[in-house]
Amino acid sequence: MKRIGVIAGAAMMVLSACTAKTAEKKLYVYNWTYYTPESIIEKFEEEYKVDVIYDVFASNEELYAKIKAGGSGYDIIFPSGDYVSIMINQDMLEKIDKSKLQNLAHIDPTVLQKTTYDPAMDYSVPYYFGAAGIAVNTEYVPEFPRSWSIFATEQLKGHMTMLDDMREVMGDALAFLGYSINTVNPDEIIEARDLINTVWKPNLVKFDAEAFGKGFADGDFWVVQGYPEVVYAEISESMRENTVFFIPEEGGPSYIDSMCILKGAKNIDLAYAFIDFIHRPEIYAEFTDYFEFPSTVNIPARALKKIEPFYSAEDLAQTTLKEDLGEDIALYNAAWFDSIKIGE
Repeated sequence: MKRIGVIAGAAMMVLSACTAKTAEKKLYVYNWTYYTPESIIEKFEEEYKVDVIYDVFASNEELYAKIKAGGSGYDIIFPSGDYVSIMINQDMLEKIDKSKLQNLAHIDPTVLQKTTYDPAMDYSVPYYFGAAGIAVNTEYVPEFPRSWSIFATEQLKGHMTMLDDMREVMGDALAFLGYSINTVNPDEIIEARDLINTVWKPNLVKFDAEAFGKGFADGDFWVVQGYPEVVYAEISESMRENTVFFIPEEGGPSYIDSMCILKGAKNIDLAYAFIDFIHRPEIYAEFTDYFEFPSTVNIPARALKKIEPFYSAEDLAQTTLKEDLGEDIALYNAAWFDSIKIGE
């Protein structure tokens, strides 16, 4: 899964328009690529006289592996719900002191109802509720089904990609087959594996969570599974006329990415300030307008939005949040790493 404007890369970077700035305070953020507008970072830096050191990851697995391998030093991280659950269980997160957050009342209660892994926000504060979908270049593909079955189209072979993300792709196949994306039924998982391997994968260039946006913009890929903010950050204004993004009619996985304070964080007060800053309605409206998202989490921000989003909150109705499957994740690992990914 991959989600700061025009900033990308794996190296740690300072997002400041003023290179000469020498703020003594620093906040270390580990977030998805393409996920926080630079303008918001700059406003926070200016108001709090701080440098934000912003590092990026492309998947929950990458985030988790780096932290487990000793990649500490971060203050705030942005895992998805299933990984929030894992990190809570493994004592990797600081408990949230809600008395330090004034803007929690702006968060939509219906979103909190979905956060069964942490419904009281004891360890996480929702950042965004969304889903991956499919982007299509209509210059090359004028007609298409609004369904995951598009990846079965042999005429598009060599021009399509899906995410290099086990739970996303397996979840797509399960949803297409009418099963729960969180099933632990071995027969259903095997059926989804076989659909991907024998019907979808032969038509794909690759599984890609890194460069699908650039490949789409360059015309190498005509159909990509991914996140709209990644695609639209890469394409030209003129190309927008030939780009359609949709969430398939069968549904699929959705996510709630949350702001969490990493265990042992050294800049906790600044971390709380950043979380609260994000949920100021005017700031949250700026965030969602920048990426043309619906304001799925922050209720007052909805009245302040100026940009029509790529998709509506209603489009998410048929999607399902990925759950932490515990030891049953081994069923998915066997299907994905031993079968689907083998030979790549």
